[in-house]
Amino acid sequence: MAMTGPSLGGGFDDDDGGMPMADMNVTPLVDVMLVLLIIFMVAAPMMVVGVPVELPRTAAPRAAAPRPPVVLTVAADGRVFLAKEEIPADQLSAKLNELHTADPEAPIYVRGDRAAPYGEVLRVMGRVTQAGITRVSLIAEVEPGAPAVQAR
Repeated sequence: MAMTGPSLGGGFDDDDGGMPMADMNVTPLVDVMLVLLIIFMVAAPMMVVGVPVELPRTAAPRAAAPRPPVVLTVAADGRVFLAKEEIPADQLSAKLNELHTADPEAPIYVRGDRAAPYGEVLRVMGRVTQAGITRVSLIAEVEPGAPAVQAR
């Protein structure tokens, strides 16, 4: 006696309804998403403006600026940077005068490393005001645990 059962040929027959199995393969989607995640994780730290310094912390609210500011950085060893470009001390006043001539209303943000001498940061701020720039601000990090205050 012969037994009848499902065929092993893998073709379509009347027993399995004649419909192919339709599943979406999500492996390529997962691969693409993981690659994008890695790209963003590598690129995010590179988006920091200027030279990396350890900023002091404050409970003051963050000030909003209507236009992109010019960022001066005072490193721990006293070197001064305009964005990422180091400015020698004897050329700082001339560079600030150029900035003031180009845009008299441009705000200047001074980033002073926590380990930088206080007098050095004040010397740089004095040079900024000598150039005629009146919109000068210091940048600091928010102190952990400080209450969130919204600027008006």
